[in-house]
Amino acid sequence: MCQMETPAGKHMGMDKMSEVCGMGHSGHMGHMGMMHHNAGGFPLIGDKMPQMEVKTTFGMMTLPDAFAGKWFVLFSHPADFTPVCTTEFVAFEKRRKEFGKLNCELIGLSIDQVFSHMKWTQWIKENLKVEIKFPIIADDQGKIAARMGMIHPGKGTNTVRAVFVIDPEATVRLILFYPQEVGRNMDEILRALKALQVGDKNKVATPANWPNNEIIGDQVIIPPPADEKTAATRKTGGDIVCEDWWFCHRKL
Repeated sequence: MCQMETPAGKHMGMDKMSEVCGMGHSGHMGHMGMMHHNAGGFPLIGDKMPQMEVKTTFGMMTLPDAFAGKWFVLFSHPADFTPVCTTEFVAFEKRRKEFGKLNCELIGLSIDQVFSHMKWTQWIKENLKVEIKFPIIADDQGKIAARMGMIHPGKGTNTVRAVFVIDPEATVRLILFYPQEVGRNMDEILRALKALQVGDKNKVATPANWPNNEIIGDQVIIPPPADEKTAATRKTGGDIVCEDWWFCHRKL
């Protein structure tokens, strides 16, 4: 949880703190409130995933409709037949069942033709003994990558390593960007997905490095109170531990 101060050194109001700390005024996570459309740019956290027809190694698909009712991770990689990308695809595939247990699908993307994807995944299967069982988008003209903000001109004309986590309502819930030279940590993507689902189900927030936080371990953070009356009741008791009225946590 965060505590903010105004330039004058006074604590930020309770309503504003709720917004900054990622909670709505009712204690629900921020994405449950009003949606704001990012006109002209790529979809931001809280925006709806735009509908797109995509060519993949599994045939034509319509996103996000193809994953209706499910979470999915859309990720870009700079190019087929490259070392870092190969390690990433193997890492994603080895965790695919773990994502599946969380009702989450995987779908990759690069600015390559579908034939390149097919030959590359065949090479991975034959040489590394790993069969890639999730679809890969063949964005050979780069239109989807451009729409999703995956091309960063300062890093060339291929995609950076982007990650979009989309929920069952087709809302963007998390965005990550890595440069081409740094491979992603798939366990962190899994951790973040679990944290999002825990937050949605229990109307809580998760601390740094959850479930191994240095202060509160695997406990979760209770939304800050939105009024003084509620704040006055925020004290340690029952299953709740309060460091202060604005910092309370509990076990799930």
